[in-house]
Amino acid sequence: MKIGIVDTTFARVNMGSIAVDELKKHASVGIERVTVPGIKDLPVACKKLIEERKCDIVMALGMPGGKEKDRMCAHEASMGLITCQLMTNTHIVEVFVHEDEAKDDRELAWLAESRTREHAENAIKMVLHP
Repeated sequence: MKIGIVDTTFARVNMGSIAVDELKKHASVGIERVTVPGIKDLPVACKKLIEERKCDIVMALGMPGGKEKDRMCAHEASMGLITCQLMTNTHIVEVFVHEDEAKDDRELAWLAESRTREHAENAIKMVLHP
């Protein structure tokens, strides 16, 4: 089994490393990780992990900003991820943490870590126990 992870350079928390750590705690799986510049780059990177690197499931990690423009970009990325799932018949676990979900940097970091860890467990469950 192989799990793909795509994260972004603009995230304020290293969600990719958190996902790798959590996946290793719960299963012996191959991990393919790619980092892309921004959230709208996630769909094509996920598709490449599925088609070229033969990942069984992919986690798409991103941290959109708190402005309306950022919410629109996150929505567009989500639509791209949904399209990618339908094109490849493979699940992509979207893990987005919007900067305006927390009152300060400490809470934002906690939220990003906990959400990433929870969804890493979900990805393993989806592949091992569909």
